[in-house]
Amino acid sequence: MTISHSQQGAAAPHIAREDHLERNLSNRHIQLIAIGGAIGTGLFMGSGKTISLAGPSVIFVYMIIGFFLYFVMRAMGEILLSNLHYKSFADFAADLIGPWAGFFVGWTYWFCWIVTGIADIVAITGYISFWWPDLQLWIPALATIVLLLLLNLPSVKAFGEMEFWFAIIKILAIAALVIVGAAMVLRGFAAPNGAEAKLSNLWNDGGMFPTGFMGFVAGFQIAVFAFVGIELVGTTAAEARDPEKTLPRAIRAIPIRVLLFYVGALTAIMAVTPWREISPGQSPFVSMFALAGLGIAASVVNFVVLTSAASSANSGIYSTSRMVFGLAQEGDAPAMFGHLSSRHVPVNALLFSCMFLLASLFLLFSGETVLAAFTLVTTISALLFMFVWTMILFSYMAYRRKRPHQHEVSKFKMPGGVPMCWAVLAFFGFILWALTQQPDTLQALLVTPLWFVALGLAWLVVRRQPRHLKQYEAFQHDLAEDDAASV
Repeated sequence: MTISHSQQGAAAPHIAREDHLERNLSNRHIQLIAIGGAIGTGLFMGSGKTISLAGPSVIFVYMIIGFFLYFVMRAMGEILLSNLHYKSFADFAADLIGPWAGFFVGWTYWFCWIVTGIADIVAITGYISFWWPDLQLWIPALATIVLLLLLNLPSVKAFGEMEFWFAIIKILAIAALVIVGAAMVLRGFAAPNGAEAKLSNLWNDGGMFPTGFMGFVAGFQIAVFAFVGIELVGTTAAEARDPEKTLPRAIRAIPIRVLLFYVGALTAIMAVTPWREISPGQSPFVSMFALAGLGIAASVVNFVVLTSAASSANSGIYSTSRMVFGLAQEGDAPAMFGHLSSRHVPVNALLFSCMFLLASLFLLFSGETVLAAFTLVTTISALLFMFVWTMILFSYMAYRRKRPHQHEVSKFKMPGGVPMCWAVLAFFGFILWALTQQPDTLQALLVTPLWFVALGLAWLVVRRQPRHLKQYEAFQHDLAEDDAASV
């Protein structure tokens, strides 16, 4: 049987690495981190605008996006489990496509979560203004950044525990919303403005596609952002206790979670509140209870969506610190970011990421409304995440071509294989076209390429550094040993 190309570096001198992440995330941590990643801030904050653009057809928007992203996660899962030396998808991109791909994927994913973290902090300030409308916006923004730092300084097990409870809050909130919405529909609840809660609200005002095909297309713009973080489970591979069992279990549950959390919640909201009456500038989760006259419940839901945004930002800081740590170990980031604390936390990488979240303060002082700022940064984030998802698919196709023996013995094969990869890539092309149809998202689409220009210039410098070459040889040596063992 043909030996993988990675074995070509098997004679390279092995470089001992003293700093290693510890496998302290249990099954319940991984499962709830996966759920937390699947329930993004975009569902709570951005679904009001999505409903206003697409009407009830937004249900199909979320189902279609969830369908295609499921295959991205299956491709990621098969590759990660093919060699446990992979710490994340940046590692397998570097191995299967080339070192430039690992550099681009790693730093782009870092930037993805920095931008998303900024969006989450902007969202948090909007939620806090629900209670204190006169509070200076920079106060909750700065307090959130400090809190994120403190949450991530302890061990990874502490992070997993925090995310476990954050995800529990999200699940209970959405379940309560669906149950309350169903009860309102069954009882024929009438809002103070006379609107009656009934399932026919989904189709009795222009049908399921009241804004036409282009309205349906516009719904994809914000909805894509609701799914960012769905790949977060892939960054936990190096710290999961039993990745062969926990990763497949988390990935297989994605379709059920999309149906329960996205389709169930949005159906309940639009059955209780006719879609034309949902404000694009507010969270429909809060508005639904406020419209029903349940003021206290609206405050509780506002707290829930606030913790959801905090959870998203917390996960982002976790993943960026691990990604920068991995880049440093491969020589693609300064060596200082490759060191761990006594609790096996990459503190320097963590501080580096938190520092960039301060950009949210400038965004809030730019004079933009919270929703306008949120739309701009979420569009940039969605574009960058789509690049990462695309590189996962290209890595899978390279894996199928270069490691056929690993695919044959895999116990977690991607359904559809390479043809499905091309189908998902065609869908991403459709999303890019959809982003050109609105002025605010088109602006972000035109700005995003500047990131890749800057990254390309940085790569021209990094690729010639002796430290990068030395570390990459060691990385290839480790992978070659595992690949040889699998053969």
